[in-house]
Amino acid sequence: MSLLINPRDMDFVLYELLDAEHLTQSDIYADLDRDTFNAVIDTAKKLAEDKFEPFAAKLDANEPTFDGNVVHIIPEVKEALDAYVEAGFMGIAADAEDGGMQLPWVIAQAACAYIAAADVSANAYPFLTHAGINVLSTYGSKPQKEKYLKPLIEGRFFGTMCLSEPQAGSSLSDIKLKAEKTNEEHYSISGTKMWISAGEHELSENIVHLVLAKIPGAPPGVRGISLFIVPKYRVNDDGKIGDRNNIELAGLNHKMGFRGTTNTVLNFGEHGECQGFLVGEEHQGLFYMFDMMNEARIGVGMTATVLGYSGYLHSLDYARKRPQGRAIDQKNPTSPQVEIIEHADIKRLLLAQKSAVEASFFLVLYCSSLLDRLKISKTESEKNELSLLLEILTPIAKSWPSEFCLEANKHAIQILGGYGYTRDFPLERFYRDNRLNPIHEGTHGIQGLDLLGRKVVMQDGAAFKALLSAYRGTIESAKKNDELNFYVELFSSAIQKLEGVTSTLASPESGSILDRTANATIYLDAFGHIVISWMWLRQIEVAVKNLMGSESDFYHGKMKAAEYFFRYELPKAIERLEFLERIDTTCVQMENNWF
Repeated sequence: MSLLINPRDMDFVLYELLDAEHLTQSDIYADLDRDTFNAVIDTAKKLAEDKFEPFAAKLDANEPTFDGNVVHIIPEVKEALDAYVEAGFMGIAADAEDGGMQLPWVIAQAACAYIAAADVSANAYPFLTHAGINVLSTYGSKPQKEKYLKPLIEGRFFGTMCLSEPQAGSSLSDIKLKAEKTNEEHYSISGTKMWISAGEHELSENIVHLVLAKIPGAPPGVRGISLFIVPKYRVNDDGKIGDRNNIELAGLNHKMGFRGTTNTVLNFGEHGECQGFLVGEEHQGLFYMFDMMNEARIGVGMTATVLGYSGYLHSLDYARKRPQGRAIDQKNPTSPQVEIIEHADIKRLLLAQKSAVEASFFLVLYCSSLLDRLKISKTESEKNELSLLLEILTPIAKSWPSEFCLEANKHAIQILGGYGYTRDFPLERFYRDNRLNPIHEGTHGIQGLDLLGRKVVMQDGAAFKALLSAYRGTIESAKKNDELNFYVELFSSAIQKLEGVTSTLASPESGSILDRTANATIYLDAFGHIVISWMWLRQIEVAVKNLMGSESDFYHGKMKAAEYFFRYELPKAIERLEFLERIDTTCVQMENNWF
């Protein structure tokens, strides 16, 4: 079995839960079928195992270096990315008219999940390029698409997102990068961006930076942000590469994880004019960028998930092969040792991982399928409901795997004992890599504030109501099987509690906005646990019908993982909700000097 992702679970999610084949009935995907989907996913799996996984440890141990002129990266990265490009994966979900493969987003995510699991550092380069492709496909002008989008899809250019700055971090309203109008088609860009992943390298002919900047005289705060294409090299009208665009690498940041991904400080316009090209309209940059970031956040959730998933499979493989100790009721020291998977606490650690990673895997692919359904939907009412579900689930799809699949990596290390902390096994690397995901594309705390302060109250609670309706639809369906009564009752109780607490926290009568959002991160975790319970209830609805079939072990595994989550984890959400209901202000009341 693959130690990246379980292919059987992939099939289960795509075809038994999400019915991905149904997408081929739409005009957009009419030329595709299940065989095509599987061929693409199988190609990605082989590419991951043959080209990316073999050098992942080497890349982690040999970070990119900068000699003052050129960034040096081990040659295996370019070889793998060239194979990725040759297979057509850079344009996997891009429209055919732009040169892409025009596959559904859910299939693209499923395929690319193997690459991320194999080597998350190398995967970051195409990950960010996909994000740029998504933005320019939607908001780029025709000339911009010709000059920048097509080379991105072809894999000749790679992309980045340039949001953060040294003094601003996540506070985008405080960015200072300046874009001044000129008498020509471009703007003059000046200032500094920081934490820019894949910001400098020699892996492609050019790098297309998508940059947030402010035009002098723009409205204050986020309303004054515009989005610009700022290429590393200028591109002539005939498509040929021109001169450097005066973007200087000030230095590389060295992080605990994603060590093979260049993470940069970039100075724009320090030694000459840096040309930027406005995307769409002035002052609409944050809207454009966040449209892209919703998909990027789901992608971060997938990255966190597969790091947890691969860690689970590695620890499972180890537990099945490692003999140590004897059953606790076996007192004879001369009796044979048992594999550690026979010990109850090891089973607990494995179930904790399985229950987190397999539900997260379903969640991120479910959100990806919502994007596809939104694209092919023909009625406004359906589009509205899908959009609302996507809005409220995106913070969960990004943040829950980032926190709890990281926890799964911790459990995996524990199973290996001392070996888990060594570089002889990849688990310590998975943990370091995954520890970055709670800050990628919006920190865990920001996601909590977004969920509680905006998503659950938007449009008079429309998104929250849409999710509750989806929950109840699953409950009504699951009620038809008496074997699921335990799960239905506990899940129903949890959402009833969530509904009441959400109403309390959303009401100004319950206190100031400062008090009511003080524990937004705890709300996010509790909310996420209930979403994950929903993911499990949907899975065991299918599993319970197949327990006597030829694949009974697979479905029994699903049932037991769901039982673990409902017995061990879901009660924690209830406890957190009861705490939130009291609107505790301990953290608000703590004063700076008291620390």
